[in-house]
Amino acid sequence: MTDVFVYQPPTEPWLDVIYQDKDLIVLNKPSGLLTNPGRGAHLADCLLSRVQQQYPLAQLVHRLDMATSGVVVMALRRKAEAALKQQFAERRVSKRYLAVVWGTLAQAEGTIDMPLIADTANAPKQKICLSSGKPAITHYRVLQQLTDRALVELKPITGRSHQLRMHMLHLGHPILGDAFYAHLDALHAAPRLQLHAASLQLHQPYSGEWLRFDADNDFVTADGKLII
Repeated sequence: MTDVFVYQPPTEPWLDVIYQDKDLIVLNKPSGLLTNPGRGAHLADCLLSRVQQQYPLAQLVHRLDMATSGVVVMALRRKAEAALKQQFAERRVSKRYLAVVWGTLAQAEGTIDMPLIADTANAPKQKICLSSGKPAITHYRVLQQLTDRALVELKPITGRSHQLRMHMLHLGHPILGDAFYAHLDALHAAPRLQLHAASLQLHQPYSGEWLRFDADNDFVTADGKLII
């Protein structure tokens, strides 16, 4: 029997604001909260709707999966929205993720270049497809290797759906707590998906200043070690 998904988004804190100016607001999204609303009233509560309660003109310029935590940037003005979306589209935004993955990695660092496409028979999953998949590139580096798991830094060059999950799965090291792709041992090794958008860098849309935003998470200590 398949488990029925029940959406129960966290409410504390209601909004974790990292930075704000007249053009944009940056937040630390918790795992379990949708970035934008899903279909149906029961999926209306999301990061965007919470921000729009205070800033009605706020708009998304990118998103994180519900289970992924970390840095999300929203535009507070229309001109800022266009400028920020252009930065993401042109890949002028620098992203850094942290993930806890299953097993021992054979190489301490490397690049995964595997195209991805929607797995239409198993939506919303993705799959690797060399013939018709869209280009997907991720740089990875092991930060800490333990007996059965590793803390890995991930820097995606592209922004495909489920890219980091799929690329680590391709290496044979699914992300812990991944309800879509992890095997049972890896799934039950963590209370939630161990994937976090740790930092993001972009240009302030008005001044052009290069800005960096960092977000804390619940599986890595302040000095960068895994919380066991």
